[in-house]
Amino acid sequence: MPTTSATQLADDRAAFEAAAMPFLDSLYNTAYRLSRNAEDAEDLVQETFLKGYRSYAQFTPGTNLKAWLFKILKNTFINEYRRKQAAPRKSDFAEIEDAFESQLAPEAAGQMKNPEEEALANVFDEDVQRALDLLPQDYRMAVLLADIEGFSYREIAEILEIPVGTVMSRLYRGRKLLEEAMLRYAREHGYLRAGSEPARRRGTDAAPDAAASGH
Repeated sequence: MPTTSATQLADDRAAFEAAAMPFLDSLYNTAYRLSRNAEDAEDLVQETFLKGYRSYAQFTPGTNLKAWLFKILKNTFINEYRRKQAAPRKSDFAEIEDAFESQLAPEAAGQMKNPEEEALANVFDEDVQRALDLLPQDYRMAVLLADIEGFSYREIAEILEIPVGTVMSRLYRGRKLLEEAMLRYAREHGYLRAGSEPARRRGTDAAPDAAASGH
């Protein structure tokens, strides 16, 4: 017969798995977009679940478990990235997230009105991924969290451990970089004629004031 401690461990594991498994696909998708490799993504998710299970007692019930797991994923990825890269690229996780948001957020898609902007809709997901890969690492993480996973600014700030104003600022810069990369790709592949520029969206002419955006 199992001991009380063994039974408790089994119960704890079952409780963690029941709570965390609904987020498995989201964690894997983000891990894959960060690592660009299926095997590395699987290892990253496995390590995230292992760390999450080991520290589950520190999680506060009733708070955002998904954000808590993504914070573990982010820290695990950064540590692994630094370990593998002797000279990592200068990158900012928040910058990449921002860039992805401008192309994938439903509200952004709804603002595509003129022919030039609509041409971007012909660019396939793998091409978006290539453009995303060109962005600094920090921007990619922010874009993924905001536009793929739907986290709020506050949640992203908690996951990345940066101020909300910094999240907004990085998202703005990343979105702009991604849009420029996607426009270049669209022109090169005939989706958009050379020299054409999409109309600027209202409110995108200037970056948000991070110092004034701490809410």
